[in-house]
Amino acid sequence: MRLGALARRHRTELVRYVTRYTGDPDLAEDVVQDTFLRLRVRPPPHRNGLKGWLFTVATHLAVDRLRVSRRRAELEQEVGHLLPVAEAPPDPATDLERQEARRLAREALGGLSDKERTALLMREEGFTHREIAAAVGTTTKSVGTLLARAFDKFAERLQMEEVS
Repeated sequence: MRLGALARRHRTELVRYVTRYTGDPDLAEDVVQDTFLRLRVRPPPHRNGLKGWLFTVATHLAVDRLRVSRRRAELEQEVGHLLPVAEAPPDPATDLERQEARRLAREALGGLSDKERTALLMREEGFTHREIAAAVGTTTKSVGTLLARAFDKFAERLQMEEVS
């Protein structure tokens, strides 16, 4: 008998059996699919008793899956607080607002001189005045003035961008 015919003949009863065994219809579908895959890859040596072989393989697969499920649940209880939690996808409206704010900020930064932009961005990254002075080629004393001018220009350009 061909695999397709065997699947049509025994699938429904296997799914019903494994569903009752596991209490999970989705798991039962997976187990039955794996059972028929095993039949295709490594069929039993004798064709008589095939139905019993199918149910035996399905039972073993179900037991393995349940064992893995239980172990996973135990591990989650033991170390679940250490597992990373996926963030919910961003709200499309919020995401659009953030993209627009980034665009406006990039345009406002583009209106600054290289020295002002570098100083402002380095300041936001936590660099000291001494480090900023070395990077832009000025004195430590003038970094405060440079940053104040850069902040003012940035804010002014940002307001102009928001109005347009």
